[in-house]
Amino acid sequence: MGLSSCMHDHARHRDESRGRPDRGKACPRLCKGAGRSRGKADAHRLIGWIVGFWLVASGVAADTFRVATYHADLSRKGPGLLLRDILKGNDQSEAVAEVIARVRPDILLLLDIDFDFEARALGALNARIAAAGHRFDHAFTKRPNSGMATDLDLDGDGRRGGPGDAQGFGRFAGEGGMAVLSRWPIGEVTDLSGLIWGAQPWAIYPEVGGRPYPSDEAKAVQRLSSVAHWVLPVETPEGRVTLAAFHATPSVFDGPEDRNGRRNHDEIMLWRHWMNGDFGQATEGRFIILGDANLDPVDGDGIKVAIRGLLGDARLQDPLPKSPGAPAEADPEHEGNPALDTVDWPGPDPGNLRVDYVLPSADFRLRGAGVFWPAPGEDGHDLAQRASRHRLVWVDLEF
Repeated sequence: MGLSSCMHDHARHRDESRGRPDRGKACPRLCKGAGRSRGKADAHRLIGWIVGFWLVASGVAADTFRVATYHADLSRKGPGLLLRDILKGNDQSEAVAEVIARVRPDILLLLDIDFDFEARALGALNARIAAAGHRFDHAFTKRPNSGMATDLDLDGDGRRGGPGDAQGFGRFAGEGGMAVLSRWPIGEVTDLSGLIWGAQPWAIYPEVGGRPYPSDEAKAVQRLSSVAHWVLPVETPEGRVTLAAFHATPSVFDGPEDRNGRRNHDEIMLWRHWMNGDFGQATEGRFIILGDANLDPVDGDGIKVAIRGLLGDARLQDPLPKSPGAPAEADPEHEGNPALDTVDWPGPDPGNLRVDYVLPSADFRLRGAGVFWPAPGEDGHDLAQRASRHRLVWVDLEF
């Protein structure tokens, strides 16, 4: 099944965008998707039993909704290969669909999923999720910065045309993109992905010898978002919820100029400036910042002040989602609470870390939170391992 790619204007991806966010519209719907003598009391009991059973099965009370983020490791080595794998019933993509169907989020941010202009891979994945028992009727996706080629040496290796010379690291256009799946309609999306990194007055753009790294020309075109920063309104039955979705670059794989560490810091800091109204009108209503920050507040490399500042911002709340599986596979050298970890990387460096976040605004009522990481020997443990190195993070909220 296919869906519109939401790419209405290719010109919006030009490097000349310096401070004005561009807008896109959400994709359309993915698919069309006892005897009278016993009296009303028996009927009411039956209805109550059915409703109660549904609530237990879904894991969410009737007056709450579930939001999740999932770095699904659905990036492949070339264009079209992800669609091929999904249509063939590849074990890893099938495991991703089953994890999502088990957790049953109402709104889901998918990360590291290859983008194609007709969104066929996303449509095929959504069909597999539906086959596993959970349905999303609405979606949004758009070409990411990852794999968006430039004609400059952006990574400072002295060559042009490599994956590090794209606006975000990528071997082909759309590699490792983002998508949102939702049970409810998605409104007009504000895309901040075209913001030029060095043009932001608060940016800590890398320099060597007092000059921009690797060049003035690179600084003039280099976008801040390594993948994307989106602001998406979702019209839930209880009211509008605004998602602030992103996927930041890893803070490693660079040199003494700390290009990736600085970019990671600024990609996270963007959301605090967004909350301040630096990109237009200040944030109004309830919102949720979610995605892969690629930064743990305690362990691993990176400029910690960025994520610590976001977690400690009074406009947000940190649900501290935990799992039983992460402590059982913790790295003893780490200092952070292993129950909060969201990714299973080989240790001890970097080892398991907390890098995936769902951070609701302070005006939500928190009803639950967790990470889908069953303990070894529990049902779902092997499934989570087959699906992705990352684990799905979910939060239950009430207006």
